[in-house]
Amino acid sequence: MKILTVVGARPQFVKAAAVSRVLRARHQEVLVHTGQHYDKNMSDIFFDELGIPKPDYNLGVGSGSHARQTADMLVGIEELLEKESPDAILVYGDTNSTLAGALAASKIHIPVAHVEAGLRSFNKRMPEEQNRVVTDHLSDVLFAPTQTAVDNLTREGITRNVFNVGDVMCDAVLHYAREIDKQTPDYYFARSRRLLGEGTMPQRWYLATIHRAENTDTPEKVYQVLSAFEELPCPVIFPVHPRTAPLVRQACEQHAFTNTVIIEPVGYIDMLFYTKNAVKVVTDSGGLQKEAYILHTPCVTVRDQTEWVETLAGNHNILCKPTREDILDKVLHTAVDESAYGKPYGNGDAAHHIINVLSQVLNS
Repeated sequence: MKILTVVGARPQFVKAAAVSRVLRARHQEVLVHTGQHYDKNMSDIFFDELGIPKPDYNLGVGSGSHARQTADMLVGIEELLEKESPDAILVYGDTNSTLAGALAASKIHIPVAHVEAGLRSFNKRMPEEQNRVVTDHLSDVLFAPTQTAVDNLTREGITRNVFNVGDVMCDAVLHYAREIDKQTPDYYFARSRRLLGEGTMPQRWYLATIHRAENTDTPEKVYQVLSAFEELPCPVIFPVHPRTAPLVRQACEQHAFTNTVIIEPVGYIDMLFYTKNAVKVVTDSGGLQKEAYILHTPCVTVRDQTEWVETLAGNHNILCKPTREDILDKVLHTAVDESAYGKPYGNGDAAHHIINVLSQVLNS
């Protein structure tokens, strides 16, 4: 088969790394990078360290409004689909790149395969929710990561070619966590010192990523988050998304926040190391809360809902408001019940299931 894969954002690079290893052993892949994440620390570093083949095409779309970004992607992807004539298009997750790939392919009758189908936050104000719902209804093959996702699709009347294959992010986390374990902690401490500045690497830390607009669109919201971090008993390592960096810098210039170690975005391996060894993770990222769960690191998610409801079992992940008081309460006073831990995301072999199913469906 000839499969055209569309990626554009950090989580998709990680998922593609897991699937492309299996896909390319059996079929031809044409890899398209939309350029949705274009900063070197958000894009290039992932291709380098995860061993993802360099994209065959980079659309270089960059930032912009949702409409402009999606429209530019649509035009570019359609041209490539007509040029390459693939047997199917493979899209991941819930970004504008996902939606653009599904729309472009469905318009010209090329089968759409959606990895991470069926996730729902049930908050239609979220761009991600809009993207994933539309993509699922356009898709011809739907790879659900959990039974919950399958059930969501069933409630929407989507039952044909739906497969619970497990989560490809689990494949990646388990694979690269094993690579981390092959190195001594000193190796990662040395890497971290270069990133954080000599002498500033804590022995125990919290890890935070906060980037969603609802948590960072005003200086007051950023102040609430950083004020909470200031009162935690260990330093907070905070890789800052380029879009939110100006507000974070502004807050730090106005207030003396000394317990937060602000760094630029780092590569996937370093983030896994930080996550695996953190006291707790504080995030509004969909991917990081799940990575934390797989790595047995407790997580506080600064959102009203989560697509990854399985992580909430036993308070391994807990939702909170973006206020100083609620963040502190949830981080410091939430006990985790280890007996509730399970393996809802599979055993790390989702990529093999995806390629096997895709081969059978497209050749039937």
